[in-house]
Amino acid sequence: MNGNFPLEVLVDRQKATALRCPSRERLTTWVESALLGLPLKGCVSLTIRFVDAEEGQALNAQYRHKNYATNVLSFPYDSSDLPEELLAQERYLGDLVICAPVLVREAKAQKKSSMEHAAHLVIHGVLHLLGHDHETELEAEAMEALEIVALRRLNIRNPYEPPE
Repeated sequence: MNGNFPLEVLVDRQKATALRCPSRERLTTWVESALLGLPLKGCVSLTIRFVDAEEGQALNAQYRHKNYATNVLSFPYDSSDLPEELLAQERYLGDLVICAPVLVREAKAQKKSSMEHAAHLVIHGVLHLLGHDHETELEAEAMEALEIVALRRLNIRNPYEPPE
């Protein structure tokens, strides 16, 4: 977001699709927006991998037992075995997998740009890496509120309101 961000954020961007994907710099800005205000110090890192429909479907089938490509999968890293000294230096949040064809299709259906939808999916995925979920209505409302605030910081409209 700016050079004064209190936390160093390292994003490993992987591209395994022929479709256009956001730059590492843009991804970092989106991750920073999701993390702003959280009591994290030092450095956090994560991997964001953009995949094609085939890889997206295979991963969703393997890890969620659902045989279709979904928009974003999150794989939080369990650091409970690491010593506190290492956690203070760098915290690996985990991996996000974004299926680029699904992202493009959903953006078109929702009448918004692919970049806006990508920002939303990254923020949504980061919140999952931090332990947020949307299994219950109360959890969904809390997670959506955090997404809306993070997107507003980026001048992106509320994705849960119908387009104007």
